[in-house]
Amino acid sequence: MALKQADFDFIRQMIQQRAAIVLDDNKHYFVESRLGPVVEETGSKSLDQLIDQLRSSSNSLLQQKVTEAITIHETSFFRDMHPFKALRESVVPDIIQKRSSERAISMWCGACSSGQEPYTVSMILHQHFPDIANWRVRFIATDISNKILDKAKSGRYSQLEINRGLPAPMLLKFFEKHGLEWQIKPEYKKFLEFRQLNLIENWPPMPKMDIIFLRNVLIYFDVATKRRILGKIRELLRPDGYLFLGAAEMPMSVDNSFERVNLTRAGCYKLK
Repeated sequence: MALKQADFDFIRQMIQQRAAIVLDDNKHYFVESRLGPVVEETGSKSLDQLIDQLRSSSNSLLQQKVTEAITIHETSFFRDMHPFKALRESVVPDIIQKRSSERAISMWCGACSSGQEPYTVSMILHQHFPDIANWRVRFIATDISNKILDKAKSGRYSQLEINRGLPAPMLLKFFEKHGLEWQIKPEYKKFLEFRQLNLIENWPPMPKMDIIFLRNVLIYFDVATKRRILGKIRELLRPDGYLFLGAAEMPMSVDNSFERVNLTRAGCYKLK
């Protein structure tokens, strides 16, 4: 059944309040398709009944299920390639040189989805910088969705997910076959910490970060929300650290504290 305009507006307002994500008017079908599984999971008889339940109660668990279903979780291994080339060739070598005395590095992936991005970074570190195994490495990976975080923590992926971006030699080196799925080997996930975090709410205490990944997230927020998030990142990022954003995200338009790093199509920024 097609989503009525009044129901779409209700869902859109709820998502903006809970996650600060702005849904355009052309997202009716997207919302319908994302809420279909929630209808089945909750035992609702229809999409109308699900929305009636949302309207008539303050069931935070149901609201969270709907929010998690709507929020975007598009990801893949080595997505866009260029940021990871910059990470391997320029960013990590620079950080390693600067932190050689303390032998510690801290990183944060602020919207890790089902884990492909942080695992990609882990594979790069282990393959190209093996000495970092003797460093104190802290890599925090967060997402708004507890359900998607459970998948990220498992490190287990279907063949289709593996085929999206992961080269065969890296698959054989870093993963083990488990039935019809592939699971990343334990030694390549040991310094990863997965946590739930809503970017528009209070952030828990975190160490000062050398590298932050917040790719393809800011595009879903309004200007005021972008400004608040970038302000928090400004406080969290070390003065010589690096911030990776999506190709279409340019922080200078809302916060002039950042400047682009001259790394081709990497979406990489530093504090001025």
